[in-house]
Amino acid sequence: MGADDHTNKARNAVSRGADSVEDAVDDAKDSRTVRVVARAGFVALGLIHLLIGAIALGIALGASGQADQSGAVGQLAATPGGVVLLWAGLVACGVLALYMASDAVMGWSGGGSSKPWMNRLKAAGQAIVFAVAAATFGSFALSRPSSSSEKSRSTSADLMSSTPGTVLLVIIGVALLAAAGTYIFLGITRKYEKNLRGKPSGLLGDAFTVLGVVGYCAKGVALGAVGLLILIATAAHDPSQQGGLDSALKAFLKQPFGGWVLVFVSLGLMAYGLYSLFRSRYQRI
Repeated sequence: MGADDHTNKARNAVSRGADSVEDAVDDAKDSRTVRVVARAGFVALGLIHLLIGAIALGIALGASGQADQSGAVGQLAATPGGVVLLWAGLVACGVLALYMASDAVMGWSGGGSSKPWMNRLKAAGQAIVFAVAAATFGSFALSRPSSSSEKSRSTSADLMSSTPGTVLLVIIGVALLAAAGTYIFLGITRKYEKNLRGKPSGLLGDAFTVLGVVGYCAKGVALGAVGLLILIATAAHDPSQQGGLDSALKAFLKQPFGGWVLVFVSLGLMAYGLYSLFRSRYQRI
């Protein structure tokens, strides 16, 4: 038996193994239980946005608080039955993150195959979002809460200590600005509805549309503020200026009419949270 035969056998074995893995993943994704749990991830994300919006609105009106993911999950943890909600959020967001990751690797199952590379990129971004949410739920569920703002500052400080790290921060800032523009574009044009398998009828459907438009635009503004803050902090080589979403939202208060902008963004984030609750039923996955 020659070297070519051994090579062909190895390739065939790898191919069969890959096919088996793909079949197993497809079977899991077709499972009703997996789909129900994955859809619950949108509910968990909706609750997070509702709470972030409520905290941000309180800040705009003069209250204190941490308007980011860890602040929102911390509030959930403090409610009666909070431990159950934390574990439920961890499982739901974790399953949805894996679901989206499989779409990124093996091909998107949500429809719209005209730009498969774009769909894979979108799924990869969603996988990261839900993985971060799952990690936040997990840290509180295990009684090891951490501050998103402090993590942002410490990570920025580590990256700023080297040239490649500084370049990476610039790339992240620009990517967030691009994502912000995408969210605003999707909101204004309502193109996000292409990923839905329908929506409620009548007045409820109209409300769903308004929530989506306002929510996407507000989320875009919030992401843009975070990206801009990263670029400013990187240019000044000052990680203390970069505190993630909480710092970005609070930065609005330092600008003319910033309080009104923060009110709009906070209400918009709450709208996005409500939209995500609907999305758990109507999103194609």
